[in-house]
Order: sequence, then C-alpha cells, then structure tokens
Amino acid sequence: MSRLLSILALCAAAAIAQPVVRPAPDLTVLEPSGAKTTISSLKGKVVVLSFILTTCPHCQAECQMLEKLYAEMHPKGLDIAMVAVNDNAQFLVPGFKEQFRVPWPVGFAKSDTVVRYMGFSELDLWNVPQVVVIDRKGMVRAQSPVKGDPNLQSETYMRDLLGKLLAEKAPATKAPAKTTASR
Repeated sequence: MSRLLSILALCAAAAIAQPVVRPAPDLTVLEPSGAKTTISSLKGKVVVLSFILTTCPHCQAECQMLEKLYAEMHPKGLDIAMVAVNDNAQFLVPGFKEQFRVPWPVGFAKSDTVVRYMGFSELDLWNVPQVVVIDRKGMVRAQSPVKGDPNLQSETYMRDLLGKLLAEKAPATKAPAKTTASR
C-alpha cells in the first residue's frame, strides 16, 4: 500500500512540475522610452519572456546567458523581452539595459502583472527570474513555477529547448486571395 502511495505521489509531483501547453496571454512590454512591444506581435517567433528585478544577481546572470543565445539564435527566429518589476523600475531599466548591453525590449510593470500573467495566486511568494518560453504558434511551452526553475536559467537547457522550438515550422500565414480580373 505504501508503495502505491509513493508511486501516486511521484505521478502527482511530475504532473505539477510539467506546465500545460496553453495559449500565451498577451502582454504589452512598456519601455521607459514609451516604446511598446506586444507578445502577440511576436507570433511566428520563439519568444523568451522574463520577469526580473534589475538588481537581482540571478536575473543579471540570466540576462548575460540569454544575450549569448540571442546573438546566436535571433537570426533563426528567437526574440526576447524582459519586464522589470522593481519599485521604480521605469527609472532603473535604462541603466540595466546599458550596463548589460541588452538588445531586446526591457519594460517595467507592477508585480501583480507577473501574478496574472503566470497564473499564480495572489498569496504565492514567487522568485525571480520568472521565465516563459513561447513557441512560434504563440503557445507557452515552458514556464517557471512559483519558486523558479534552474533549468530555465541554464544555458545548456535553454539552448536545447530553444533549438528544438526554432526547428519547428512557423505557422502558415494566409496567402492573399488571388483575384481574377473579369472583362
């Protein structure tokens, strides 16, 4: 009986750890400059969305790791967006972008944006960085749990995951309807 309970507990833990593939909610990344990027506008690309604190050493290390992957994979269809959730993030983001030479959009938002986007409870105490990986079809394929995921901060893991997603075909776009002129 205890063996059966152990197996059930392991199955339940595995089910919790694996994110369900779901449509990515839209989000507008508002930069301090006023520039806006919506996640939906990046459909057809593989997107890494990261919620960070500009002063967090783990977020800074992730940024440096993502910069390597971006330089290599952006021509193949990778895009990245970050959203800082520090107090006064709109004032901290420009220095962060300059210090880490970030070529992708870095916006700012309040922490409740993270809670809603990630589907967390308002009572959850979550860690940063919170990472979401979205495929070319606009589906969430990986997401940090509340306490974070070291895999989504690992260059080796992310290189493999992003490589697989970039190898998937982009969604077909509708070709304009052909019209025939009548005489």
